[in-house]
Amino acid sequence: MVIRCMIREPKWLILVCFFMFFIYTISGEVTDDQLPGPSDEQVEHNKPSAGGSGQPEHKTNNRVDKVSLKNQVLEMFNHAFNSYMDFAYPADELMPLSCKGRVRGVVPSRGDIDDCLGKFSLTLIDTLDTLALLGYYKEFEDAVKLVIRDVTFDTDIIVSVFETNIRVLGGLLGGHCVALDIKGKGEYMQWYTDELLMMAKEVGYRLLPAFNTSTGMPYPRVNLRHGVDPLKSRAGKDKATCTACAGTLLLEFATLSRLTGEPIFELKAKKAMQELWSRRQRSSNLVGTIINIHNGDWVRRDSGVGAGIDSYYEYLLKAYVLLGEDNYLDWFSAHYEAIMRYISDGPLLMDVHMHRPQIKAKNFMDSLLAFWPGLQVLFGDVKPAIETHELLYQVMQKHNFLPEAFTPDYNIHWGQHPLRPEFSESTYFLYKATGDPYYLEVGKQIVDSLQQYARVPCGFAAIRDVRTGGHEDRMDSYVLAETFKYLYLLFAESDELGLAVDQYLFTTEAHLLPLNLARMKNKDTDKTEKNDCANDTVSMVLDRSCPNHNYLFPGGELYAHTVRESMQIKRYQSCGQDSIITIESSSGKRLKATEFIPGNSDQLQQLTKMGIRLVTMSDGRVQLMHTASHAIDTKSAQNGLLFMQEMIELSKSQQQVEYHPKAVHFVEPAVLTNMVLTANPAQFGLDLSTDPGVVSGVVIADPPNGCSALNNGWEVKGQIVVITRGDCMFIEKARTAQEHGAVGAIIIDRDEKRSADDKYTFAMSGDGSLDVNIPAIFLFYKEAEILLNAIIEYPQKVLVALVDKDTSEYDIALLKGDYLLRISENDCSKEDNTELGRSPEGLALDPERDGEPNKAEDAPDGTKNDYFLSTYSPQYLQKIYDMMLEELNNGLEDGADLNELQNEQFSTLQELLPSSEKELKILQDIIRDIIQLKNIQNSLVTEAEKGEKMDGDWKDDIRIDNNKQRKNEEGKRTEHLQTNKKENEKNSDQIQNDEDRYSDDLKEQTNKHKEL
Repeated sequence: MVIRCMIREPKWLILVCFFMFFIYTISGEVTDDQLPGPSDEQVEHNKPSAGGSGQPEHKTNNRVDKVSLKNQVLEMFNHAFNSYMDFAYPADELMPLSCKGRVRGVVPSRGDIDDCLGKFSLTLIDTLDTLALLGYYKEFEDAVKLVIRDVTFDTDIIVSVFETNIRVLGGLLGGHCVALDIKGKGEYMQWYTDELLMMAKEVGYRLLPAFNTSTGMPYPRVNLRHGVDPLKSRAGKDKATCTACAGTLLLEFATLSRLTGEPIFELKAKKAMQELWSRRQRSSNLVGTIINIHNGDWVRRDSGVGAGIDSYYEYLLKAYVLLGEDNYLDWFSAHYEAIMRYISDGPLLMDVHMHRPQIKAKNFMDSLLAFWPGLQVLFGDVKPAIETHELLYQVMQKHNFLPEAFTPDYNIHWGQHPLRPEFSESTYFLYKATGDPYYLEVGKQIVDSLQQYARVPCGFAAIRDVRTGGHEDRMDSYVLAETFKYLYLLFAESDELGLAVDQYLFTTEAHLLPLNLARMKNKDTDKTEKNDCANDTVSMVLDRSCPNHNYLFPGGELYAHTVRESMQIKRYQSCGQDSIITIESSSGKRLKATEFIPGNSDQLQQLTKMGIRLVTMSDGRVQLMHTASHAIDTKSAQNGLLFMQEMIELSKSQQQVEYHPKAVHFVEPAVLTNMVLTANPAQFGLDLSTDPGVVSGVVIADPPNGCSALNNGWEVKGQIVVITRGDCMFIEKARTAQEHGAVGAIIIDRDEKRSADDKYTFAMSGDGSLDVNIPAIFLFYKEAEILLNAIIEYPQKVLVALVDKDTSEYDIALLKGDYLLRISENDCSKEDNTELGRSPEGLALDPERDGEPNKAEDAPDGTKNDYFLSTYSPQYLQKIYDMMLEELNNGLEDGADLNELQNEQFSTLQELLPSSEKELKILQDIIRDIIQLKNIQNSLVTEAEKGEKMDGDWKDDIRIDNNKQRKNEEGKRTEHLQTNKKENEKNSDQIQNDEDRYSDDLKEQTNKHKEL
């Protein structure tokens, strides 16, 4: 059988070529109507309790027993799935070390990684079509009934739009499609009437508010109940999203539109995809990693095929396959040509700068790019797929698993392995495309590693570090949805599958969507813009996208073997250093500037041999110095000179990159709230360009350089720590701060002559690792001096925000609210052991002081307000205020004298808050300020609900001069009392009228506060 595809033929023929190619390579001359579904006998044999035993016999390879491995994968799936159902359901995920479910808000937060959890039984939804594919029809039917009965999406919780789409929406749609397939076979699912589709529709509508941006690209997070309202939902604060987050929606949203007949979902996803395409760099056809969702500007311009971009490319090609629209193929082809030109370096896939693609942006690769060979197989470019897969396999052989990030020489940048499926996915597709049994051996090693290193009594646990083999208490839902699914597909024969997979397309989460969707177009969605890429680019790429099978595989199964053997890479026959077989690369062993990692001891030794040494300057900066005479030989001296020249060029290119400034914004004390210090960003940690930022107190590190364990770690926890520059790398300082529980790090300069006014902008460099997730910023000396003076003048009272320079006052006010809410929640967690909501530090009595009341005499005069806010919890102050207001109102209703009531309240306050009269007056002022702030917030909510735009000067329109208003109110109150006193002597009835009127005012005010 010969398959030919001419470029001049209509593009729809390419789709035919894709699937003729797969059908031929998978099953020879077998046609669609000859592919049988699972028999009743096979379904019975595949039930979980049986562990997959009793399967029909099939011819196996001499080296790999496919039947044995298939049954082993079934048993592993059963172990993991039953552990989830027994120990975790209805929780979102299983904690395999604790043998319990992971429930958001109940177990300690893991940060952004928990955004995939929404209290909707994530793992069960994600596993539905896997059960059907394995032939577990009865278990699939039971699981569908549980989802329909137990799962709800009306929850006040913020979730990731990307993760909810691919796992939940994709899981429901995949479950619906296979449910109809199984129902058509008879016996199972006969009661089913599109319940999963209706649930998918509900999820789709709950995700739609995220698309309410000026560009149409969605917010990265959304509240399932309140959308992106920043006041009701705590979402809608993000400024940017990753390319994959905005570009991995189309398959699920288009499927939802075409199955329900409601075009809005596909239209929204198409708009986001079109926006990403239009924002590419026109000269290189590359896209960046992070993009601003409001103006379309690129925030991070590094371009690759791994984390942050990966599934955007995947969904372009698969959107063409699933939806049959030519423009998606054109867009993907243009991107693909750029990737192969700039990013692909033999088997390596190294990130580059999208505007200067000749310059490498990273010196390591991440494990998410392991999906790329599988996508290349789908596109028909098999040779580079074989090469990249082989490189990844050698990394796996060295470390048992594929680490999260690794260098071209197989060293580890980030050693975690959360049992990701991408490498198994590419292994499956390469085996189906080539028929080479070598890929069965690769699959066997994956299975062996999972069994030996990841299996635990309650499931399979992620690997904390592949170098040590330690476990993490997590088993992500994709382990059941993808990892075991692809491994089973690798070893099972086509007649052993519960579904005819050639009739489906796999999403990025391996959910199954029917290929007949292209015939179910909604007329309202068929309005995609025409592509604007060059025809010659598309034609050049398509020349190898639908190849002649005899040309690609002239030696049959030996073709892939021939490609692998021709590669010049380092190989590992088995795990361990003793098994290395070294094949020198054509580029030699010389260390390049783009590969240099400042903290790598091996590379530092290489630099020493080349005559290069690191010199620490007086201001803390580190410089490289080259002395040829210090090199061990002439060749090393020449390599050292080349390295320095490369480093100079790399430094020039990095200086041309624009780094948006960050800021340290004073929040407390009040006398400093208008002060903003300009800061420089970091190339590691939390990205303040995309994240709202953080508000907290400030603590100086001890020792100040932060290069070793901190002596005041107990004080640093939960605070922003200040660290001086020098003695170690920037990222090491941030890592130390994070290890001691800090929420942010401010690194300050030691050069007294430099300030932000000098316009010397740079970004603190890291070492390539991804383990730091707190924000870190850099202050020059003059700005740092202002911060240090404030810390000295107002000890333990300074509250700052680490934010992007363009962050508005309104966003900072929201951050402060989040901070106060977090503090108050901590107080509430211990309320059972305190009186009236008081924090454990003590509101009235401190047990460490033998019952003596807390006093503020030692606090500076300007910080009295801060003393009360830090000493007394917000709940306690609110309850006192509410009680005072209620007593005053009730007393006036009963005809009590106003002066007597005020005296009684003053006595009550003295009992509750033992303080001087002056301090109580300050407390009353604080409560009044809180009321004013609530009124401001209420007015902002009203404006937001009207849809009116609030610019950065909103505070000028509604600012209240608290001191002036307070004095006016004091004067009016005194004048009013004096007037009442005089009139009381003349006319007691008039006094009563005044008091009644004042009582009515208080009633109205009380009702307003109760509403707040």
